[in-house]
Amino acid sequence: MPENWFEVGGYRLCSDRYYDAERHLWVELQPGSRVARVGFDPLGRETSGDIVEVSLSVVGTHVNRGEPFGNVEAAKFVGPLQAPVSGVVSGRNAQVLSRPGVLNDDPNEAWLVELDMADSSELSQLLRGEEQLRLWFAAEIERYRRQGAVAE
Repeated sequence: MPENWFEVGGYRLCSDRYYDAERHLWVELQPGSRVARVGFDPLGRETSGDIVEVSLSVVGTHVNRGEPFGNVEAAKFVGPLQAPVSGVVSGRNAQVLSRPGVLNDDPNEAWLVELDMADSSELSQLLRGEEQLRLWFAAEIERYRRQGAVAE
């Protein structure tokens, strides 16, 4: 496992990514730009169930933080994907659109959209860094276990 990756309860996380605690999405800044790649964190993917269909906003669409940038259909969840940061959709993962099941294989690798961020200060509302992520993710695993949403 590369040095910026670590595990919490068997789930892999990256200390260099930002995580939206409410939406269970990760945000990875692309080097030297304001472009943020967005994907499911592993717990968000697992608690949704197997993903069978994904639709994503077209390139050029502006979304505000909390607004939908697409929809997902999964075994346990059908509904909108809400943006963790505001911006303009500058890329869509063609592989995910043609084969949504790749999200089930490794949500850390399969991104959804790229957003050209409107306001990078919104990143301060997301979680980052191993210590902060470990505390949050362990609590989320426990919360989902109590609800019966993840296996013991």
